[in-house]
Amino acid sequence: MLKSEDIMKVTIIIPNYNGKHFMEPCLKSLEVQTCKDFKILVVDNHSTDGSLEYMAQYYPDIEVIALKENYGFSTAVNTGIRHAQTPYVILLNNDTTVDTHYVEAMIQAIEESPSIFSVSSKMIQMYHPDLIDSAGDLYTVLGWGVCRGAGRSVQNYQNTDKIFSACAGAAIYRKKVFEKIGYFDESHFAYLEDIDVGYRAKIYGYQNTYCPTALVYHVGSGTSGSKYNTFKVKLSARNSIWLNYKNMPFFQLLLNFVPLVVGYFVKYLFFCKINFGNDYKEGLKEGWEKRKSCNKVPFRMRHLGNYIRIELELIKNTFSYISDWIQRKLLKN
Repeated sequence: MLKSEDIMKVTIIIPNYNGKHFMEPCLKSLEVQTCKDFKILVVDNHSTDGSLEYMAQYYPDIEVIALKENYGFSTAVNTGIRHAQTPYVILLNNDTTVDTHYVEAMIQAIEESPSIFSVSSKMIQMYHPDLIDSAGDLYTVLGWGVCRGAGRSVQNYQNTDKIFSACAGAAIYRKKVFEKIGYFDESHFAYLEDIDVGYRAKIYGYQNTYCPTALVYHVGSGTSGSKYNTFKVKLSARNSIWLNYKNMPFFQLLLNFVPLVVGYFVKYLFFCKINFGNDYKEGLKEGWEKRKSCNKVPFRMRHLGNYIRIELELIKNTFSYISDWIQRKLLKN
């Protein structure tokens, strides 16, 4: 914000769709950062709530890219990443505010090693600041993405750690790696695209890590409007099929066939219980029917060791998740 872009380290990309009411607190929190080594870029997904007019009136110095349609999260952030001229990009949801040391902590974390592709922040529930929203994402052999630490006390997850993928709601990425592994999959529109790109990075041998000192306060579902709805359930189900199909070579899909089927069946029962069973089933059907249109990650023998490490991590994460779920149930009783 205070430096010319050619010597800045980070572009903070804020995707926006009808989030005018979120913009002021988010941008105000960025104004008081201890590190000023960044530029802000807002990518607007054809908002109809006056967001563009608001930005032009109150934040004329912030660059805004206005898309002609609502292309979804993936296209919006890809537009911003490609436009950025800095070595790192931070993706930040508009329904967030950040701690004053946030940018500084994120830069320090990603510069720990050139093998780090992304760093996930410690996301805290905006309206329950004693609880964690996400401490990075995990992925399991059941085909379930897990927000690590969700609902746990903020006193947990105090140490730097390796994770499966960063939560793209508030994460920093090494820009040049996208040119090697590919950008966020725009066919996803939204949901699971961050696990997908993190998975791809791991196949290529990169790491995704978690920074406990980069604090972000998150409203949650600020754009979609609710934790579960028809739109979100369908897209998440469809994208879960694509995520596995694209990233797992045939031998890994064969190895994981039974746990994946179990995982999808259990999820279907869960969504039936909350009256979204048909939506989930329709999403799975669309994902299966259109799976061959996906850009599958080409299998290369030199990545075999990475596939083995990923498989072991998927199994480990599954047992960790089941153990955590049991502990939570026991605490409630």
